[in-house]
Parts: sequence; C-alpha cells; structure tokens
Amino acid sequence: MAEPNAVSQLADMELNDGTGDQLSKDTSVADDDRVDPWTVVASSEKGIDYDKLIKRFGSSKIDQALLDRFEKVTGHKPHHLMKRGVFFSQREVHRILDRYEAKKPFFLYTGRGPSSGSMHVGHLIPFVFTKWLQEVFDVPLVIQLTDDEKFLWKDLKAEEALRLAKENAKEIISLGFDSEKTFIFSNMEYIGSSPPFYMNMLKIQKCITFNQVKGIFGFTDSDCIGKISFPAIQAAPSFCNSFPQIFGNKKDIPCLIPCAIDQDPYFRMTRDVAPRLGYPKPALIHSTFFPALQGAQTKMSASDPNTSIYLTDTPKQIKNKVNKYAFSGGGASVEEHREKGGNCDVDISYQYLTFLMEDDERLEQIRQDYTSGKLLTGELKKELIVILQKLIGDIQENRKKVTDDVVKDFMRVRKLKYNY
Repeated sequence: MAEPNAVSQLADMELNDGTGDQLSKDTSVADDDRVDPWTVVASSEKGIDYDKLIKRFGSSKIDQALLDRFEKVTGHKPHHLMKRGVFFSQREVHRILDRYEAKKPFFLYTGRGPSSGSMHVGHLIPFVFTKWLQEVFDVPLVIQLTDDEKFLWKDLKAEEALRLAKENAKEIISLGFDSEKTFIFSNMEYIGSSPPFYMNMLKIQKCITFNQVKGIFGFTDSDCIGKISFPAIQAAPSFCNSFPQIFGNKKDIPCLIPCAIDQDPYFRMTRDVAPRLGYPKPALIHSTFFPALQGAQTKMSASDPNTSIYLTDTPKQIKNKVNKYAFSGGGASVEEHREKGGNCDVDISYQYLTFLMEDDERLEQIRQDYTSGKLLTGELKKELIVILQKLIGDIQENRKKVTDDVVKDFMRVRKLKYNY
C-alpha cells in the first residue's frame, strides 16, 4: 500500500481544471479525517464529515433540485440511495442529464479492486446503484477489475490477483447484470489485447509529472514504479475510445462514474487531463462509505473479517457478527434505553438499514422507535439480520448459476447491443 502521509511535502501544489476540481492530495477534511484511495479514518464516531469533504474535494452536493431534475428527465423517482444521501456528491451529473434529454449517448464506468476471494456488503453499494442507473438510462457499462493494482499494493502473486478478479466477477454478475449491455474486464488480460486502451494510458501518463502524481496520491520515493504509473490505468476507461469494440471510432462519448468518494483523486486527475487529450471529462456521482461493524470511524474492510460481512457468510455467521460486533447507539441497560432512547447517528445497525432497507416509511418508523427507546438494540439488530440474510442468500443462489463460461462471456472482447 502506498504511504499517504508524504502528502505534506507536496500538498501545497494544487491543480485546478477550471471547474472546481482540486487535485492536491491534502486529505485533512475535519480535524483528523483521512480520505484517500487506501485509507479512510474519521475523527468522530459519527464518521466522516461529508460536507467538509465536498468543500475539500471541490465537488457539488446532490441537492433537491438535482433530484427533482433527475425524476423529470428520466421519469423515475431517484433511488433510495440518492434520496437518503448515500450518494451525496457529484461532478457534472447535470451534463449527463442534458445528454440524455437530447438523446445523446453516454456510458457508465465503475470498478472493483479484487483484494479477497469474496466481496463484502459495502462493495455491493456502487454495483447495486450502477445496475439501477443502467436500467434507468439503458446505456453500456464497463467494469474494471484492477487486479494489477492489488498485485502492486498487496502481498499477492500476479496469478492470485487475476484469480481473485474472476471470483469477484462472479459475485458482480450475480447481481443481475445483462451481458448484452455490460463488459467486465481484468486489467491484466485486457490491456495487452487492446492497443487503443494502452495508447490512452500512455497519453495520460505523458500529461502527468512525477511531482504531480506524488502531490495527488502521496507516493514516496520508495514506492515501486508500478504504483506511480497505475493512476493512468484507472483513468483510461473514462474515455470511450479505450473500447473500440463497443464505441467504434467515437471519442466524444462521455461517461458517468458511480464510485465511493475515496476514488475521486483518480478522476480529478482524469478530468484535468481530458481536455488536453481532446476528450470529454468524466462525470461522477459519489457515495459515502459503508462503515465497519465496530463503528463509522472506518469503512468496512475486506482484509478484516471481524469488521465485514462477506457475500459468502452463512446465515449463522451474519447473525453472530451483527449481534457480537455491530456498534450500538443504545443505552447501557434496558431501563436507560427506555428512558433516553438510542442514538441512530452512531448505531451501526441503523446505519446499515439506511443503505439496505428500501421502504422509506418503515425506516422512519424504526428511527422514531429507536430514538424514543421503544425499540431495543436487540430488536433493531434483528431487523438488520433478516435483511442481510435474505440479500446475501439471494446473491449466493444466483452465484451458483454463474459458471466459468458465463464469466468468460461477460469478459469477452465484443460489441454490445448498442450501435454508434
């Protein structure tokens, strides 16, 4: 993993692409909040201060006006993850809506860094939302599996990183993506077979100096050169001509990237480079972090089984993890809880329900009952356990149908159903 603290030397170097995209690496959002692609730590038990993060990163808040316009343009009510502020920040989503309104094309791009054989529940959030966006807009989707990144940052052999990418692809496919509309690719496999993708990587690399990439990402002189060059690989799928099999000779079709906000530094860099290459800037829509079971001060991590609920966990494991580890905002005793009520701002079971429970009225009733002390912590955890067991159980059933041949079909270099 790259050491982010080298930032102090170069945090003063701040690039701006003219639309408010701050490209410096300075990650100090609140007093001690740290947010970058490798580290998420909050100074408060309530989690990251996202309003300050928006100001620091130079993005825009998803406000009611944007939600109203989304509904007007698409004819669909905004997803509950948008309405509740899980997806809370954006860059130029209005431009994507303009294109959709004008019947002009765009595509979706998201990704996954395969650091473990199974994803956890937090990894689902961008994919669930991306699938919904694809259904609403009916556009192509490219999903990048950064097995090369995990090989460079983790103690993994290259062959193992590629294997994990294929295993993660099975779980992503299990969410119900359509192979006629979706291209999933491993960096290790696709780059060598795609000269246009590699050419874009080179063009991006030539636009960014070593000092700039150190300033943005905090790389140090002891980091391997693979890390230094990796940001260009994550940037390249933002440009449609990296996928000529899908978009033909087009180079002016922009993308919308749903991702957690810790990935934003990559795309602030990409948005800075795009005009110099004659490409449209990618638009972004950012999510908050899915907190660890122990509390919102850190995000759920695939490398720590005690902070995470995996998509391979059994119903018993899910129940035990929630009951044992999920941080409670309830009183120290039943009597105290009945008297003072619970704190939904820090209670992890309630926080998870804001991500996973679709019924707005039911969620609000739970909030009121828990805050008043009517609903006990054990009862709140039971609500969460039932939802998690069904969600993960359904994914596990779907995964049984995802054979190696199905994965090969999604990852085959091919034309999708769209014509350009």
